[in-house]
Amino acid sequence: MRSVRTPGARGRGRRRVLTATGLAAALALSATACNSGDDQASGSSASSSQNGDDKIRIPDAVKSKLKEHGIDVDQWKNGGWKNWDKDKWLSEAKDFVNPVIAGLWKPERMKSAKDPDKTISAKDAAADQGVSDPDPAPVEATAEKTPYHDHAAPVGKVFFDSPEGSMVCSGTVVKDVNHPGKSNLVWTAGHCVHAGGKGGWYRNIAFVPAYNDQGRSESELRNASAAQIAPYGEWWADWASTSKEWIAGGDETGGAGAPYDYALLHVKPAQGSKSLEETVGNALDVDFSAPSARDVSTMGAWGYPAAPPYNGLKMFKCVDRPGRLSLSPSLPTMYRIGCTMTGGSSGGGWFRVVGGKTELVSNTSIGPADNTWLAGPQLGEGAQALYENMSKRYGGQ
Repeated sequence: MRSVRTPGARGRGRRRVLTATGLAAALALSATACNSGDDQASGSSASSSQNGDDKIRIPDAVKSKLKEHGIDVDQWKNGGWKNWDKDKWLSEAKDFVNPVIAGLWKPERMKSAKDPDKTISAKDAAADQGVSDPDPAPVEATAEKTPYHDHAAPVGKVFFDSPEGSMVCSGTVVKDVNHPGKSNLVWTAGHCVHAGGKGGWYRNIAFVPAYNDQGRSESELRNASAAQIAPYGEWWADWASTSKEWIAGGDETGGAGAPYDYALLHVKPAQGSKSLEETVGNALDVDFSAPSARDVSTMGAWGYPAAPPYNGLKMFKCVDRPGRLSLSPSLPTMYRIGCTMTGGSSGGGWFRVVGGKTELVSNTSIGPADNTWLAGPQLGEGAQALYENMSKRYGGQ
């Protein structure tokens, strides 16, 4: 989660905190027991693939791009990926590569991954808040019931490497309209896959659905097996897409890319051939209608907060009535809810129930330094184009 420093004074007329009774139950998703155009035009990326035997298969066009940047494909999995020199850090939409490195994400490395938390100045967050609602009252994040696969949406953790080390976000399994019942798509935040205008694609991106499914404590996980940490295995991203606005305008502090801070991963298992949706037994539809915050009574955010007072090992949720947050009159308004989740919850899905059906409507992007609320982008035409491009071109691979 990108932190936003906001002025200390809070506006009057703060929205009341919604009680968990009924609302949390509506979003608890108890029925989800687990047994899952043109790249440049859509602002997406797609260029690397691999299979379970660790052999790298990269299209010729991308091999050429790697050579242009002086990258030896054969050395990549032997440590070449650690070279973050400006000329080696691929950033363009077509440049994403993420070959499997077997054994890289061991349980201890997963547990030590940090949240990608950043802060920006008050003037950036407060500028021209003509359509911003008053700051919401904080909503205390509550721990999800265990096992997660019986009580929550198909949420998990997204791991990746950055120049600062191993990092962690959250993500959600979403349906693939062109491959019903066999989706390999994961929704997350743009800043969990790409550093924005001054950087490039992060590396070694992997998704672990229902991470620590039993909600074990740190001491209980000290000698945990890979199956206890990752009950449904590791899923490496072989394709990734984020908005062209995030690639151009996102930065270490969120920047103008925040309202476009969403991403989609196409993943494959480190082992096996079943799809992600078949493996976890569930996937959610994505609502691209970008409903007005005023027309939505309840939204819930799920994720794995990793910054204190949380440790990233357990899944939490917040449920609230959404308000509006505007970073600038020239940028789309974002959704905002009261929530005490911290960094690490970035990319986690925001859900609402429509006609008894749970749908993903946003994802966690930014929040204040005092961790009292979260904001997420509206998913409109740009997000839908990114999704459709991913589904049509790469969903069946």
